[in-house]
Amino acid sequence: MVIKGANMRRKNYKNMKQTLTVIAAIALGAFSSAQAQPPGGPHGGGHMNPLEEMSSTLNLTDAQKAKVQPIVDQAKPQLQTIHQEAMTKAKAVIDASITQIRPLLTPEQQTKLDAIVKAHEDLHNAMKELHEAKGK
Repeated sequence: MVIKGANMRRKNYKNMKQTLTVIAAIALGAFSSAQAQPPGGPHGGGHMNPLEEMSSTLNLTDAQKAKVQPIVDQAKPQLQTIHQEAMTKAKAVIDASITQIRPLLTPEQQTKLDAIVKAHEDLHNAMKELHEAKGK
C-alpha cells in the first residue's frame, strides 16, 4: 500500500510538472518567437500586406492587382475579428490553466511563474503599442 501511494504521488508530480512545462512553454513561446524575428516581423522590414505579398510571389499584373485588392480589403476586417476572438479564447485557456497550476507550486515556483507571466504581458503590451503606433 505504501508503494502504491508513493507511485501515485510520483505520477501526480510528473503530471503537474508536465502541465507546468506546457504552460511555461506557451507563455514563453510568444516571447521567444517575437525575439527571434527580425525588426518589423517575419518579413524583415515590416509586414507586407497580402496584396503586396501575393503580387510579389505570383507576379500579378496591374489588372490582376486591381481585381484582387477589393477582395483583400473585404476579408481584412473579418480576419482581424477572427484573430482577436482566437487570441481572447487562447488567453482565457492559458489564464485558467495558470490559475489551476499556481496553487500547486512552491512559493519560489509561484514567483518564477509570476515573472514569466509578467514578461509575456509586458511584451504583448509593447508589441500592441508598436502595432498601433504604426497605424495598422
